[in-house]
Amino acid sequence: MNLYTRTGDSGKTSIIGGRVDKDHLRVEAYGTIDEANSFVGQAMTLLKEPMFSDIYHELEKIQHELFDCGGDLAVVKEKYPYKTTAEMVTFLEERIDHYVKEAPELERFILPGGSPAAAVIHLARTVTRRAERRTVSLQKEMEINPFVLQYLNRLSDYFFALARVINFRLGVKDVEYERSALVFKSKPLKKDRE
Repeated sequence: MNLYTRTGDSGKTSIIGGRVDKDHLRVEAYGTIDEANSFVGQAMTLLKEPMFSDIYHELEKIQHELFDCGGDLAVVKEKYPYKTTAEMVTFLEERIDHYVKEAPELERFILPGGSPAAAVIHLARTVTRRAERRTVSLQKEMEINPFVLQYLNRLSDYFFALARVINFRLGVKDVEYERSALVFKSKPLKKDRE
């Protein structure tokens, strides 16, 4: 198998059902998803200890799902079925809820970082946000699988919650943004409101 084909030397690339310029919105969107996926892979190399086995397996699943998202954005003909589904979005929501309960309560904005693994997950989060923005731009120009946009939105939230849990399990405190007000105040219990 040749890794180079020379077919892209003129600035065009193949997608599912056609060819487009390499800077086309579609290529920008799925290329940014690929960048996020690379950071997920880097984070996985830092999460091989038993205390992270649940996270490691989730990230492995997410890597496949990011490929699904990219593939869905590369489809220009309707004969190819989409792969990104509502169930994938629901899974992320369930895991976010789980991790929010595991990590200490959040009151202020935090700075990206902490442990090396959490820092890489924050990189994945910010690149996922960029992928989401690119996908919004693409959606303005053409019809896409709407679940891709939902998935990317939830995934960045998942990465935020995950980075906090990774730090928590390692005993590393989140660094609060010094000039942040209390922005994540928990709702008072009913007896506190009376």
